[in-house]
Amino acid sequence: MRAADIIIKKRGTGKIKGQQLTKEEIDFIVKGYVDGTIPDYQMSALLMAIYFNGMTFEETGALTNSMLHSGDVIELHGKQYEDMGLHGPFVDKHSTGGVGDKISLPLAPIVASCGVQIPMMSGRGLGHTGGTLDKLEAIEGYHVGLTPDEFRKLIAKTGYAMTGQTKEIVPADRLMYALRDVTGTVESIPLITSSILSKKVAEGSDALVFDVKCGSGAFMKSPEDAENLATFLVKTAQAMGKQAVALITRMDTPLGYKTGNYLEIEETLECLQGKGPEDVMELTYNLGSHMLVLGKKSANFEEGIKLCKEAVSSGKALKTFLENVKDQGGDPEKLLAGQNKRRSKFHMEIKAKQDGYILIDAYKTGIACINLGVGRNKTTDIVSPDAGIIFAHRQDDFVKKGEKIMDVYAKDAVSLMTGSASLEKALEYQSEKIKKTPLIYKEIK
Repeated sequence: MRAADIIIKKRGTGKIKGQQLTKEEIDFIVKGYVDGTIPDYQMSALLMAIYFNGMTFEETGALTNSMLHSGDVIELHGKQYEDMGLHGPFVDKHSTGGVGDKISLPLAPIVASCGVQIPMMSGRGLGHTGGTLDKLEAIEGYHVGLTPDEFRKLIAKTGYAMTGQTKEIVPADRLMYALRDVTGTVESIPLITSSILSKKVAEGSDALVFDVKCGSGAFMKSPEDAENLATFLVKTAQAMGKQAVALITRMDTPLGYKTGNYLEIEETLECLQGKGPEDVMELTYNLGSHMLVLGKKSANFEEGIKLCKEAVSSGKALKTFLENVKDQGGDPEKLLAGQNKRRSKFHMEIKAKQDGYILIDAYKTGIACINLGVGRNKTTDIVSPDAGIIFAHRQDDFVKKGEKIMDVYAKDAVSLMTGSASLEKALEYQSEKIKKTPLIYKEIK
């Protein structure tokens, strides 16, 4: 068996379309890529072939299974784990990625403080979207490379833990995730599905809630594509023995008032202090309620919403978040002391060029954030924790010429100029108020 033959089979030749790969062929490619016998350039070619020709449900299941078993799987069930305080059901949430999408950060402590245990394995920034791990590492000292034993102990202790893919856990996804980011193969439903589910099954989750983004700032631009991905995720998860539900949510404009690694940690604190933006809290509470129902801590959706709100108003969720920060190496007191104070010195304001109701395009904002230093152009780039944007005005707001729309922060002077110029292109002005669309479009079960 040769990698080149498998690539050609999926790519197709002349009038012959790409064909379905067998489980054995997929196993061969994944295993070879992880052990180094298949190089980046051949995996890149296969990823591009998959991007253009797709995969069947069976192929995607086989790819997910191969990726899952490319390394260790974290076991959370069993008497020895029950004795240490792991009780289940274990519930996690995954977003397909957006701009300003810090939902996992307030969501996990809210749901954990209500009694659900959450094993959360997250990723780094992908394309124009932010990464949960990059945001967490903006907290000085925060450690995301947990061993399986550390992961289990922290879930038992605090109710949740945040970790990334290691060399031992789903190594195939860790490698492919980074390669997709720089080869233009991110927006592929089979690749997105296998990436998400291989991590979520490997981390030990029994039930999953998916936040499938739709719009200019999402990988799925249309409601139809988003529904296709949501259905693919839910049905594949259920076929693997997991409970699952997906929400299709709007991502045409950035979520919240703050975009950037540390700035989104700061907005997380505001959410848990009861001062979060309306859109961020609406989405957090909706996803949280579904997690509580799947985790058997709420009888129905309405009760779940109530429990989530009480977790914030009582201070329980904030306490849980700060406990996790301490557990994973951060300093909660220092984090709180730096709130609204820690800012990059490379700063400028963007002001309105004319009167009008503003539109802020999420995709163009995400690209501008890469230029500022929030994200990556290549896998070896180091992200800046302090780069980002604070919006003084948001989508649908009316602004007058010369009025401040946003504060922009960058990693250096050149990035500030480049990123700010990109942000100007993300803005449009309309003479009439924009018709609002729902934040949550549809639920898929």
